[in-house]
Amino acid sequence: MRIPAAILSLAAALMAASARAETPAEQADRLLSAGKLAEAESSLAKILAEHPDDAEARFGLGATRFLHAVERMSQSFYRYGLRGNAITDNLIPFARLPIPPNAHPQPIRYADLRTVMQAMVDDLARAESTLAPMGDRDVKLPLHFGRIRLDLDADGDAEGDERLWKLYLKLNGQLENRVTPEQCEAFVIGFDRGDVAWLRGYCHLLMAMGEAYLAHDGEELFNHTAHLFFRKPVTPFPFLAIDNPDVITSWNDGQILDAIAMIHVIRLPVKEPGRMQAALKHLEAMVALSRESWKFILAEKDDDHEWLPNPHQGSVLPGGAVNGNMVEGWMTFLEEADALLQGKKLLPFWRKHEERGVNLRRVFTEPRTFDLVLWVQGTAAAPYLENGTQTKPETWRRLQQVFGGQFIGFAFWFN
Repeated sequence: MRIPAAILSLAAALMAASARAETPAEQADRLLSAGKLAEAESSLAKILAEHPDDAEARFGLGATRFLHAVERMSQSFYRYGLRGNAITDNLIPFARLPIPPNAHPQPIRYADLRTVMQAMVDDLARAESTLAPMGDRDVKLPLHFGRIRLDLDADGDAEGDERLWKLYLKLNGQLENRVTPEQCEAFVIGFDRGDVAWLRGYCHLLMAMGEAYLAHDGEELFNHTAHLFFRKPVTPFPFLAIDNPDVITSWNDGQILDAIAMIHVIRLPVKEPGRMQAALKHLEAMVALSRESWKFILAEKDDDHEWLPNPHQGSVLPGGAVNGNMVEGWMTFLEEADALLQGKKLLPFWRKHEERGVNLRRVFTEPRTFDLVLWVQGTAAAPYLENGTQTKPETWRRLQQVFGGQFIGFAFWFN
């Protein structure tokens, strides 16, 4: 019996289609693990355009665009020869990215740095707006987090040293010495609906930081200190150049003077006041999204490779167990943060002869020149002092106790 050629062709086509079939999550995992962010973005965007209600494709595309924002910023810093040193690592969160040294960096001007920061804000806004229409739909995006590669030096090849887990551990010192490369390579994170809100919240946090930077005129600070951060800054003071090309591991007398001068010139006039209000809105959105994230997390009944677990789930992260006291403490923090951002509570003032508190909201809505030394002294806070209910130090001490003295580290994880 001969099988008609048409049936054979149809069967072959169906088999080929079956072999090619990948879910959006599988496609995202494969391409991100190969360091092909552009291909992942293009492919997932096409799926989403054809199927706007595909939650998996939307989550995958939003996550890919977030990673693209990180990669693009890293490539910009590599292009301009960002140095590694204690100042950059401790004072500038973005500078903690594990960017390889660049033997032939481009000169950087202050305007170039503002362009880099604006690009970061734009890229994050694109990622966040991709995730925003998710609604309440359930979604799962399993990713081999430790295998995801980023092309940090823009050489077209996302190598082994450019894996996402190294970047994450660099930014999260709490886990840096507790997770091995083998553990990172092996584990899968089952990102779910709660993590959609978590990632959106992180986008807003980083956008708030970018907008606050761009709101101020930092050209004087750049001109006096850029040589500490970049190898070829274009400033009026070329004699400040540092011979060490990549990493400052020890400080000579001149560089100690540079560090002192940096503190002196952290006096940033307001350049675009509207950006401070934009930063405030991002922070408010971050708080709202953290509440949304935990609403979904606490409702989960499964236990599937959780990134942020509820008290009845395990975590893919070593030491990542979450108990009820932590969740309750985090909700308390969100209430306090929201009250401070709304101006309903005030920050206690640190000079003992003043009983009024600082209205944090007005710092954003009525921005003035930011002078670090005068803020530490207290006089820069004077325009924002007023009578009212203040957040209690006991609340923050209790939070430290609940989180074992590591509240800040957990806050960066919990978002």
